Formats: sequence, C-alpha cells, structure tokens
Amino acid sequence: MTSTVQSNPAESAVVGRLSRLGQFLPAWIGLAMVAGLLLGRLIPGLDGALEAVTIGGISLPIAIGLLIMMYPVLAKVRYDRLDTVTGDRRLLISSLVLNWLVGPAVMFALAWIFLADQPAYRTGLIIVGLARCIAMVIIWNDLARGDREAAAVLVALNSVFQVVAFGLLGWFYLSALPRWLGLSGADLTISAWDIARNVLIFLGIPLIAGYLTRRLGERAKGRTWYEARFLPRIGPAALYGLLFTIVILFALQGDAITSRPLDVVRIALPLLVYFALMWAGSYALGRAIGLGYERTTTLAFTAAGNNFELAIAVAIGTFGVASGQALAGVVGPLIEVPVLVGLVYVSLWARRRFFTPAPSATV
Repeated sequence: MTSTVQSNPAESAVVGRLSRLGQFLPAWIGLAMVAGLLLGRLIPGLDGALEAVTIGGISLPIAIGLLIMMYPVLAKVRYDRLDTVTGDRRLLISSLVLNWLVGPAVMFALAWIFLADQPAYRTGLIIVGLARCIAMVIIWNDLARGDREAAAVLVALNSVFQVVAFGLLGWFYLSALPRWLGLSGADLTISAWDIARNVLIFLGIPLIAGYLTRRLGERAKGRTWYEARFLPRIGPAALYGLLFTIVILFALQGDAITSRPLDVVRIALPLLVYFALMWAGSYALGRAIGLGYERTTTLAFTAAGNNFELAIAVAIGTFGVASGQALAGVVGPLIEVPVLVGLVYVSLWARRRFFTPAPSATV
C-alpha cells in the first residue's frame, strides 16, 4: 500500500508533530549534554547509583531510554513492505560491505594513526568500530526522512552479523592483524551469547513491540486511524527517549570527561574523521549505484553509526570500568550524537539539492 506525499494525512500529522518538537533539536541536545555533565559533577554518588543496576553490561536507565527512543520509530515501520527492501541487492550488499569490511578497517587505521602511543584508547576505539549500529541509527534515519523499512531490515541484518562476526573480527583487528604488521596487539574475550543478549535487549524488545503495536492497531482500527491518529501521539516519545539517554550518558561519565579533557579530545579526533568518512562515502556510494534519497540516507546512517551499548559493555567487561578502553567506548556516543544530528540536517539539505522528489513516500 503506497500513498502520495501531497495527500497523505498521516505523514503530515507525524512530520508536523516531529517538526515542532525537533526544530530546536540541536539546542535540546546541547542542553541535555550540559545537564548530564552538571548532574554528574554536582550530585555525589550519582554515577554509582546509575550503574548499580545493569542490563547486558549497560546501566538500566540507559537501556530504558534506548527502548523508549526506538519503540515509536519501529511502530511506524510498514512490516508488510519489507519484501521491497529484501529484494534490493544493491542496498543489502552495499550495507554489508560498508559495515563489516570498510567500517572496521577504517576505524583500525584511524586508531593507529591518531592513538599509536595510547594502546588502551586505541583498543577501545577499535572495539567501537567493530560494533555496528542496531539502535540509535533508527532515530537518525527517521529524522532525516530515510526509508524506515530499509532501516529495519539493515539493522536486523547487522544484528545477525554482529552475533556471528564480532568475536572473529575482534580477534583479527586486535590480535592477528597487528601481529602480522609488527604492531602491538590485545586480546578480546567475548562470548556469542553476550552479543546475542545485547541484540535481543536493544533490538528485539522494541522491534517486537513495534510490530505487535502496528499489527494489533491496524486490526482493531485500520491503517488510516493507526497512522493518522495513533502514531502522532507516540512519535514525540522517540525524541524524549533520546534526550533522556543523552542526559544519563553524560551524567555517568561527567567526571571522567571533565577530569581528562585532553584525552577526550584525542579520542574524539579520529571519531570525527571516522563519522565524516563513513557517512560521506556511503552517501556517495548510494548515489553512484542509483539508490533514491530515502535508501541512500538509510545506507549512510547505518554505515556511520555504531552500537555503543555493545562497545561499552565489551570494554567494561574485558578491561574494567575505569580502563582507558572503557573511556574510549564512552566517548564514542558522546561524539556520535552531535555529529550525526548535524548530518541529519546535511542529509535534509542534500535531499533538496541533489534529489528529485519521489512521486510517493512511506509514512
């Protein structure tokens, strides 16, 4: 079932609500970062309290924020249209190559270029590069008006490869390849079950909830009611969940960030280069192989984003909560969030500049 942009009341309602809430999104995110830093510095023991309850190695408040953030977006996906994505071999093959061949290799190279004298930070950065995004990319793609069905499929595909390939790639990039190149390496021990648990928590729960919500909502009230009345009501929760997650992230690591600012800057530099290279390169590839705006955008964000939940959990579980590897993992999302928010606006600008409006669009 397709609908035109001009006549679809559901799209107008959802976009209108998100636009009113999101038009000052960079300012809200900046305030959330500042609020988190202040909370972490001014309230003694807050970080310990937030870390007291964990799920999959991640603070429970962060897990709650991520689930709230992802659920509304996955409830918008038209699951009866996923076959239009699974049949697009250009998109699927490009995504697999970018995520599992190019992305880890780029992060490995940047980690050694920028942090050759900092083995702990370098290892943490490489772990971030191995953890391909399955969570926050959903909301960046939605804000940039990417293809929701394509995002759901690519995220699910990344999840499968994450369970199968993360441990193998960790051995290759942290141990085997450095040894072959005559460089110092590190060992990484992580079970496939730990990764699968991470996937089940941060993707499985909101994906099942979103699917059941759409299925039951359409069955009870019909698609028109579901998309024109129900989705606008739950849509803003995604941004509230995002802001809540950012506050908690910065509160947890406020002391580490403010006490070691130069180290944070050193870790941030290769991350900035990484996000720029991966996003721009993926966007250019999408254009080169003839993908439309929506799927080009989805390809770019799924390739540029990383699964910081898994990266932090692995770094803490392997090297300890106070390790340099853990700090590098934490700096990952702190840099990723503002950078990818900026790329949302770049993407929307590119939509007007380089793409011809499609005759129809998904809601």
